Amino acid sequence: MSSQPLLTIIGLIHSPFKKPAGTPIQAALAGETEGIVEVFPAYADGLHDLDGFDRIWLLYWLDRAPAPQLRVVPFRDEVQRGLFATRSPCRPNPIGLSCVRLVGIKGNLLTISGVDALDGTPLLDIKPYVPEFDAFPQSRAGWLQNGGNGRTLADDRFTSKESV
Repeated sequence: MSSQPLLTIIGLIHSPFKKPAGTPIQAALAGETEGIVEVFPAYADGLHDLDGFDRIWLLYWLDRAPAPQLRVVPFRDEVQRGLFATRSPCRPNPIGLSCVRLVGIKGNLLTISGVDALDGTPLLDIKPYVPEFDAFPQSRAGWLQNGGNGRTLADDRFTSKESV
């Protein structure tokens, strides 16, 4: 078995964010910032029936993330935490996850709001958000339950040298 997993890029996420610093740290903190998800033509037929969903999950490759770190100081804290207790981008498999609002579909282009990804981010998958399955409002949120520092935008702490 290969040590490198096989992933297929199915499109690109286009956003107004060119650099990590200043980008919203989560889709829920991005407000109404609009973006475009470009699904490559070979995968466009898979968008059939997606227009009936208000929200969608985007899974994407954090292609400009720095090398993995097992301990990080996350954006919303000043204390070092274990990587897997954060959403830091410097992961062994730098996969991002955003729940965005689906504004419209025209051909292979999805207009979304609440985008928090950098412009040109490779898209791995799209899944519909289903409130019955995806919402657990009474769940514990670990160290974040104390509110963190309130930060909503990224700084340059997780910027790789290639991103600057």
